[in-house]
Amino acid sequence: MITAERKPLSELVECVRPYGRILLLGCNECVTVCAAGGRKEVGLLASSLKMAFSKDGKNLDIKEITLERQCDPEYVEELAPHMGEAEAVLSMACGCGVQEVARRFMDKPVFPAVNTKFMGASERQGIWSERCAGCGDCVLGITGGICPIARCSKQLMNGPCGGSSGGKCEVDAEMDCAWQLIWDRLKALGLEKRYEENMPAKDWRPGRGAGPRKIIREDLAR
Repeated sequence: MITAERKPLSELVECVRPYGRILLLGCNECVTVCAAGGRKEVGLLASSLKMAFSKDGKNLDIKEITLERQCDPEYVEELAPHMGEAEAVLSMACGCGVQEVARRFMDKPVFPAVNTKFMGASERQGIWSERCAGCGDCVLGITGGICPIARCSKQLMNGPCGGSSGGKCEVDAEMDCAWQLIWDRLKALGLEKRYEENMPAKDWRPGRGAGPRKIIREDLAR
């Protein structure tokens, strides 16, 4: 899932300071799971903003709405009846959701309330770790289901580097060496020989080199 963290309140206050009527939008998908922008977080931020402005003697009118998905035009269209009253939009969705709302309602300023961080997985309650960089050329089938791009600090395609020690990364001693994890996984699967096969240098063109990416499924596209 995409993970995010809420921006500092002071930054959000400055974003909306020129406006009196704000539409505060949550998203019921990824940012809800990582507790950054779901219905609960929308309510908490609304209260914090109102309190911050009340100290300055200003009454901030905030309308709270949480969509099923902000990255989906079908759900964003539900905002149309509410946009006439809003002077600005503060979105608690990931960067994809912010951009979709801004694309649909081009006459309204749309501000991000969270910082989009990475695509990750839940380790345990309240902790999410990066697991995928969306590089466009997945090698998980070769590396035992452990991504060397997202989980190796140096993004090595053939590892480990000379700096790892005791199964830990030299960049961060608290971090497991990705290539140690890959070796342990391949060994458990009886695929140790795969570790000795050199992979070519990463071809970044499928991921980042061709500008904004797009996926088209002809069987689904309308």
